[in-house]
Amino acid sequence: MTELSNAPKPDGEALKDIYRRMLRIERNEDEILSTIRKGRLTMPYYSARGQEVIPATVSHFLNDEDQICTIYRGVQDMVAKDMPLKPLWAEIAGRVEGTCKGKGGGMHITHPETGVMVTTGIVGSSMPIANGLAWAAKLDGSDRVVVAYFGDGASNIGAFHEALNMASVWKLPVIFVCANNLFAEHTRYEDATSVDQISKRAIGYGMPGFTVDGNNPDDMYAHMAAAVERARSGEGPTLLECMTFRFRGHVLGDDDKYMTKEEKEAAMAADPLPALRQRLVDDGIATEEELASLQESLEQEVADARDFGLAGELPSEDELRRDVFAEEIPA
Repeated sequence: MTELSNAPKPDGEALKDIYRRMLRIERNEDEILSTIRKGRLTMPYYSARGQEVIPATVSHFLNDEDQICTIYRGVQDMVAKDMPLKPLWAEIAGRVEGTCKGKGGGMHITHPETGVMVTTGIVGSSMPIANGLAWAAKLDGSDRVVVAYFGDGASNIGAFHEALNMASVWKLPVIFVCANNLFAEHTRYEDATSVDQISKRAIGYGMPGFTVDGNNPDDMYAHMAAAVERARSGEGPTLLECMTFRFRGHVLGDDDKYMTKEEKEAAMAADPLPALRQRLVDDGIATEEELASLQESLEQEVADARDFGLAGELPSEDELRRDVFAEEIPA
């Protein structure tokens, strides 16, 4: 991992906020999976369980004006950004109250009010889109920051290299956040990537690149603080390669045979969510009662969102041709 000199450290309030966002992600995912298994949701689901520290710490530094572009494994990024859960659930349930009128599903959620701009199912496309949003921020003269989330596999496609080059040339306020969970779909990192650290590729584009412990809130905090300061001050982009591990397969139903039993067990034993909870208690930052109350309130928020989403109206047939073309041209 890459060390930063004089690195800022999260205080108790920051750690509590990061934990809240992590727990919100985990409680929401748990309910999504439960609802799918009960047959009340029909959708593909790409779990990011085990990776919660990354978006939780990133979003701790962002406000509603700051924007994110994420990918199909991105529900946790939206939840960490404090997007309201009711329109999120309505969208994944295919209801008209959803963010895209129930026609996009989990891969196409957007909520500009909280800076959730684009969710895309095309690998790597978050990066050039983030550049466009960052260019708009620069033209506006604002101090808005844009985050592009992507996985390690996406670092091997053309859009990654093109986006990093353009962001550096134009000094765009973009932070490229790579969640390196060691598997690109079903392919092990070392079988498809030519460098031992994705962060090394930043050198070729004239920007800082860091390999960060993505399961350590202190390490994530230090590097995100520096990246945000750099972006807001007009100095340009940063690449953060955040090392982590996803506890479940590429998609729900995947038997994850490409993971060894030992590495999966080791990762789950080091689950950063209960580890941070215990740290908050041990360091006197929060009491068991406070954390139990927080969990209860988050579970209620998720339950209310689930009920809202499932109770909504399904799109009518008229929606099949709406929002497809700016102007419909008869055949």
